[in-house]
Amino acid sequence: IPLPFHSTPPPPPPIHQTSAKGCQSPLGLTTREEAPEARAEYTPTLPPLPRAGNSAGNGTGNVTHKKAFPVLSLDYHHIQTPFEISLWVLLASLMKLGFHLIPRLSGIVPESCLLIVVGLMVGGLIKLAGEEVPPVLDSQFFFLCLLPPIILDAGYFLPIRPFMENLGTILIFAVIGTLWNAFFIGGLLYAVCQIQPANPSNLHQLELLPCLLFGSIVSAVDPVAVLAVFEEIHINELLHILVFGESLLNDAVTVVLYHLFEEFSEVGTVTVLDCVLGIISFLVVACGGVLVGAIYGILAAFTSRFTSHTRVIEPLFVFVYSYMAYLSAEMFHLSGIMALIACGAVMRPYVEANISHKSHTTIKYFLKMWSSVSETLIFIFLGVATVDGKHDWNWTFVTVTVILCLVARVIGVVGLTYMINKFRIVKLTTKDQFIIAYGGLRGAIAFSLGFLLKKELFPLREMFLTAIITVIFFTVFVQGMTIKPLVELLAVKKKQEAKRSINEEIHTQFLDHLLTGIEDICGHYGHHHWKDKLNRFNKKYVKKCLIAGERSKEPQLIAFYHKLEMKQAIELVESGGGVKMPSAMPSTVSMQNIQPKKPPLAKPVERALPQLPKGREEEIRKILRSNLQRTRQRLRSYNRHTLVADPYEDGLGDLLIKKQKMIELEKKIKDMNNYLTVPAAPPDSPTMCRARLASDPQAYHTKSVSDSVPAIQVDLASPQSPDSVNMMDEFRRAGQQQQQQEDQGLTMRPPSRPGEAGGARDPQKLTRCLSDPGPSADEEEDEPFLP
Repeated sequence: IPLPFHSTPPPPPPIHQTSAKGCQSPLGLTTREEAPEARAEYTPTLPPLPRAGNSAGNGTGNVTHKKAFPVLSLDYHHIQTPFEISLWVLLASLMKLGFHLIPRLSGIVPESCLLIVVGLMVGGLIKLAGEEVPPVLDSQFFFLCLLPPIILDAGYFLPIRPFMENLGTILIFAVIGTLWNAFFIGGLLYAVCQIQPANPSNLHQLELLPCLLFGSIVSAVDPVAVLAVFEEIHINELLHILVFGESLLNDAVTVVLYHLFEEFSEVGTVTVLDCVLGIISFLVVACGGVLVGAIYGILAAFTSRFTSHTRVIEPLFVFVYSYMAYLSAEMFHLSGIMALIACGAVMRPYVEANISHKSHTTIKYFLKMWSSVSETLIFIFLGVATVDGKHDWNWTFVTVTVILCLVARVIGVVGLTYMINKFRIVKLTTKDQFIIAYGGLRGAIAFSLGFLLKKELFPLREMFLTAIITVIFFTVFVQGMTIKPLVELLAVKKKQEAKRSINEEIHTQFLDHLLTGIEDICGHYGHHHWKDKLNRFNKKYVKKCLIAGERSKEPQLIAFYHKLEMKQAIELVESGGGVKMPSAMPSTVSMQNIQPKKPPLAKPVERALPQLPKGREEEIRKILRSNLQRTRQRLRSYNRHTLVADPYEDGLGDLLIKKQKMIELEKKIKDMNNYLTVPAAPPDSPTMCRARLASDPQAYHTKSVSDSVPAIQVDLASPQSPDSVNMMDEFRRAGQQQQQQEDQGLTMRPPSRPGEAGGARDPQKLTRCLSDPGPSADEEEDEPFLP
């Protein structure tokens, strides 16, 4: 038997330290820090002596043992994280499915309440099983994974028109209302905590800054809770956009107040400069978030312009650019929610013009699915975290917090609405104010912000979390379950599911142009004026850069018509009204050869409008394209309340009127050739007598000139004639001679002496009607004057 190569046993290999989860050592031993009894002292073992029959035959004497191949092995830690995430998603989906399978339950209890109850039951079962409840609602996981899909879905499908029309009201509720709630709740809560100094308690340890920080956390309306409740009660569009818009835009105020009071709590002192910097920080956080989102939205729209050959990745750009906008805003401590809202609202009109219809459907349903799953997980995790968390219940603090939240909300809504109604055309009624105040729900954002508080800076962190969870449960369960019966009881107007038509779109655009023109005439720079300016800039520059092909020049009305056509065609196919096409259709065969010929249908009798020919239809479209969206350019704007009185206004006006009349009269004189048409004169007037004489030249020339009958010499009254009358003088004497000219028609003055008729021709001007001067005595007439 050959001896082993090493005469001495090899040194024992080092034992590697392992983490709490455990790992394998080089010898295959599994160690855990939490199980010290499992750590046995290492005992070195000699390698087994080789056998003669198992030698490798290479002369070295080494022996190798073949290990049996494992048929089945278990390694749960390798797939623990994704497996548990899949289980949570599956649980959430099954709960959502079961909730909608029971219509009676969904009519009584909101879905968010049921999901919180499911979370409480799951957390309780985990506790009863003796296992540790996982930290499912971690702040990083919530803000980076669960919240963005919900906000992106809300921002991408945000109704832009009602949101922009009510933007002022939304901003007042979001900014001023949130500030009022934060300072009202925090200030009064601090005052309540200082009552009864004779009975010392842990509430007396609270200072003003921690109370203000707590007030800023519980004052913000939560968009997730508002969406979950308001979509079930189908409230009208105005109230929905007011409450939901407030919950979206108050994120900037909440972020700034949270970081501001957290910083002040560490320092302990607040100066005037800190307050000024806080205001500047709010502007930077809000405007910076919107700017970041708009930049990423423009990039997404520009990228979608070049995806015509790779349609499969079109939805990916929408999701990636949106998530990058959120992460970029969070990186600079800007408002990530406002960045997502701006990104979705900016990219949508341009992206939908570039991508295919299948990509649009993919984006729509994937966003809806993703946001629905995230919303479900948030409420389930909220219930699980309630069971798992450490609580410090204080009746005084919790009860006062709930009461102050309700009182502050009611006072803020009523007071702000009183000021807003003075500037609104459509006033907010008392019922609307009640729904807005009652719909201020709190949710998981407040819990996550409270979870981020540091125990070292805030010793009463557990009491804060307990109060926050109580406020969330009260608003979601009590207000969420009773708001639907209250809406029915108060007969609040609900949302009407009406399909938009091309007729409605035409009238909407017509009213927009009409209001823009009215503001243009009045010299008032309202939101219709700026909206028109923005639309012109968008049509002239932005669309050409972000939309590919001819669709960049397509009018909004035509684009809406194409969208309606596509929607009606899809509905027709889904309803089974369309003709079933063969599965494999050759491209060279026409549709007429494949489909069976059917007899032509009779024309409907009830058709109101005849069928327009293609030429006429194209002409109408050209008229709409060229004229429908054009408003006249702005002229000199004025305001009748600010005009300065001119002392010479009356005299100047008369002078301008006279000058204008003279200019018009001179223009008429230049346009005249020989005569003008005038009303018929009386039969015995000198005009008619002269006309009868002119019609018979022989009778006219055979008349002898005598002393009793004066000789009349009449020339053509052209503007170049020396005998023409100066109409400037006639205009000045028009008031005196008007009546005389109307009665007599023509006034003629013979020369004083028959022999001096030619010499006195220049000084003696004939006052006659320019409209019918009569024939000249010096020229021959070949034709009669009157036909």
